[in-house]
Amino acid sequence: MNVQALERLATMRQRLDTDGRLVVTELASELEVSEMTIRRDLEMLVDEGVAQRVRGGAVSVGPQQFETRYRQNARAKARIAEKLLGLVGTGGAIGIDASSTLQRLAVRLGEARDVTVVTNGPDTFRSLQEHPGVTALLTGGELDPRTGSLVGPLAARAARDVLLRRLFVSAAAVDPDVGSSEATLEEAEVKLALADSAGEVVLAVNATKLGHRAPARAFPLDRVDVFVTELDPRDRRLDPYRALARVM
Repeated sequence: MNVQALERLATMRQRLDTDGRLVVTELASELEVSEMTIRRDLEMLVDEGVAQRVRGGAVSVGPQQFETRYRQNARAKARIAEKLLGLVGTGGAIGIDASSTLQRLAVRLGEARDVTVVTNGPDTFRSLQEHPGVTALLTGGELDPRTGSLVGPLAARAARDVLLRRLFVSAAAVDPDVGSSEATLEEAEVKLALADSAGEVVLAVNATKLGHRAPARAFPLDRVDVFVTELDPRDRRLDPYRALARVM
């Protein structure tokens, strides 16, 4: 591999860290190489496990700051949040993970009544303070600077201390054979701890994450009760998941 190729890959890794996405046409113009060259570079990043291919480019599967994740696929995440609202219910305790997808659900809980919400997301916790019908509990633990979520033994222990009637959780990637997976082992550990005390697990992801794998294994899909995306439930991309969970 020549120096120019190494410099391109370094630039692309940095862009993944800051923007969370790469666009083939933009990179080809910026780096003054062909789109075919950029596509070959992307395949190397996929092999490294730091990116997953999507139409027109790639997105990061590594740890990303909350602000970066929040900006990505905003319309899809808003649509998912709309679907999830009907599953929140009244009374008891629910869990909401630290994902940017589920944070959009948190900001919509203004009509919730007598609901306790446990989360390991400081941003989600702050959003819940605005809702008088919600009692928000933050797990505590160590703040992961890579993702902005709370992780570690204290977070996992607190996650198991509250009996949840339903857990709302997202993932970095979902594969019909492997199940859900995360960018870090620490993130996967807390989500598994939340699921340990949950009567039902609702997995919510946007369609760009379907058919992919991230480094840290989390839920097998037989642990998932409801699978929610922004897609029409009849969309054929959801066919591999129908026998494993209720699809919305």
